[in-house]
Amino acid sequence: MISDLIGPRVRTWMLRVGRVVAGWGLSPNTLTLIGLLLNVIVAAVIALGHPGAGGVLLLLASAFDMLDGAVARASDAVTRFGGFFDSTLDRYSEIVVFLGLLVYLLGTPEARVGSLLVFAAAVGSLMISYARARAEAAGYAASVGVLPRPERVILLAISLLVGHPLWALWVLAILTHVTAAMRIAHVWRASQQRGTIARGAGGAGGQ
Repeated sequence: MISDLIGPRVRTWMLRVGRVVAGWGLSPNTLTLIGLLLNVIVAAVIALGHPGAGGVLLLLASAFDMLDGAVARASDAVTRFGGFFDSTLDRYSEIVVFLGLLVYLLGTPEARVGSLLVFAAAVGSLMISYARARAEAAGYAASVGVLPRPERVILLAISLLVGHPLWALWVLAILTHVTAAMRIAHVWRASQQRGTIARGAGGAGGQ
């Protein structure tokens, strides 16, 4: 995955930027709200019929989405609520971009198939995030899969830049659900392994 290849470098660079921004007095939660606003602007630009500009802005907004976490780490202000708030608004940001894309596609000859693909891609994207959240709540790590959020953003942004978002929606509509299924399977295997270990420990204790 792209995020596995360049993720560590990006996080290191963003942490440096976070140290600078932390000195401006902006809280991580404020930056999270600004990130949502930027994605609303992205959606509006796409909906108004400017997919290329929307693609550029989507990449910028997505880079900004990482800034709140970087500032939180740089200023030692990481909190449970901050993580929850950031994750929740990230979902809103993703959905509002899909809404802008839907409005744009409704004015094209591909309106019918486009609207169905937007729906399928949006549901799949939410299920990826939900599967990870529920897995972590149950004590399992579940960041596996072929299409986590960075890849989804880059794919959609490129398709907007070239003026053909429909092909990216086909990929998103399929691979988001594949990714969610991979996370379900991953957690199932982990739970089976944990159960085997627990049974083995119980048996050893009885000897």
